[in-house]
Amino acid sequence: MCRTRHHLLTILCLLLATQLQAISQRAIEKRIATILSQPDLARGFWGIEVVSLSNGKTLYAQNADKLFTPASNTKLFTTAAALALIGPDYNFRTTVETNGTLDKHGRLIGDLVLVGRGDPNLSGRELPYLLRTERNDHPIQVLEQLADELAQKGVKYVDGDLIADDSYFAFERYGEGWSQDDLVWADGAPVSALTVNDNVIFVNILPADRVGERAFVSITPFADYYRIDNRIITTPSGTVRKIFINREPGSTVLTLWGNTPLDDAGANEALALEDPAEFAAALFRQLLEKRGIVIYGRQHTRHTELASISTFTVTATAPSISRGGDEPSRGLQNQPLVLASYQSKPLIEDVRVINKVSQNLHAEILLRLLGREKGTAGTVEGGLEVLRGFLNQAGVPADQYAFYDGSGLSRQNLATPHAVVQLLRYADSQPWGTSFRDTLPVGGLDGSLSDRFKNVAEQGHIYAKTGSLGGVKSLSGYATTQRGDRIAFSILSNNFNLPNKRVTDTIDAIIEAIVEDAASRKE
Repeated sequence: MCRTRHHLLTILCLLLATQLQAISQRAIEKRIATILSQPDLARGFWGIEVVSLSNGKTLYAQNADKLFTPASNTKLFTTAAALALIGPDYNFRTTVETNGTLDKHGRLIGDLVLVGRGDPNLSGRELPYLLRTERNDHPIQVLEQLADELAQKGVKYVDGDLIADDSYFAFERYGEGWSQDDLVWADGAPVSALTVNDNVIFVNILPADRVGERAFVSITPFADYYRIDNRIITTPSGTVRKIFINREPGSTVLTLWGNTPLDDAGANEALALEDPAEFAAALFRQLLEKRGIVIYGRQHTRHTELASISTFTVTATAPSISRGGDEPSRGLQNQPLVLASYQSKPLIEDVRVINKVSQNLHAEILLRLLGREKGTAGTVEGGLEVLRGFLNQAGVPADQYAFYDGSGLSRQNLATPHAVVQLLRYADSQPWGTSFRDTLPVGGLDGSLSDRFKNVAEQGHIYAKTGSLGGVKSLSGYATTQRGDRIAFSILSNNFNLPNKRVTDTIDAIIEAIVEDAASRKE
């Protein structure tokens, strides 16, 4: 009799829980429908999926199996694959080496080679990332350390050339589907295995002392890389600043025009380099010469062209993960002499940067690293092939995504809300899942969500990746409802001709409806 009563109570509890969940689901559906019923919002496309992490049940879905442009939500796939396959403790290694000899007089007989293996943080960026991006005053400090090490080794003369070698990845600087307009700015910086200062220069623009004179323009680091055509005129105080910048593809000429008011505090822009390895070669030569090291040869770069990639993949030996990448020639009899080296912080520190601030270049480097470490070659397609294999293992349907880059800058990328949520659910069940979640921006606290979800109920309870392109806004990640239920969600919006804030506020309202758990307010 007692067993029967216990069995009946269990059934009643399950029925009650199911009924409460159904009530909650209907309440959420009603609130979201009300939010999206506005005429300006109804003209675009919305894809949403919300799933409970405790029982796997879908709490809300709208167009969850339809393909959308995900923008930077693409980074969720790239970073998850990197943590799963390469590991959070991976270290990048940058070296200065030679196949020649160094005699007792400090003369290097042979070429001096600066070898990059994909370290994205040869810059002034402070790590670990804490709440916001911080940069010190030494954007080329790693190159300076390497130059110092050479001087300490007694190098005084280089009889050969100075070579900047970024052949660890293919010479494939841009992703398919990137807009030409992006390539001038930091968001579209070219990809290279030898990346210095995020492959950008900082341009500072200040008004002149008198109206009618040209503004003062300065560049850091290494002011000699670009030739400046400055046409910015200083205008009277109180006028509106209007500054325009242009650089044609393949050119090293920056043209600046417009006007800046006499009382203007100044403008700063981060502009992309044309060839990162070439930039590194010229900059490193300058640093060596400042230390009294004379280079008799010329400076040039060493790339791996895509046309020769089959030869490269046959002759190159796969790197050792524990050593953070080894010399491509380590299988040969003549080992290069390493004169100076630098090892990065663990990979997890850069994954945090990628997701917190949506760093495109670093995500692209990570995609090529996947191809180099776990695939056939350090190329976009090599990385994407590895990514597809990982997503198959994660249970993400192959027909629910199509990626052409690792950052989300490509307009050709596609993903369904269900694909994103399935990735998030899989990650949550893995040993690296907590670390992955912690790399995402936290609502109201840091990264690209520092100014969103600031109310008490939401702050610190939402871990999510933002995404933004023209007409595209996305947000996907994890949240904890007021009842304490953990959920995975994806909200993808496309085809809008609205102010960014309007769409962002709508996404936040949808999250608020989910997190507040409308049913709890009715009970």
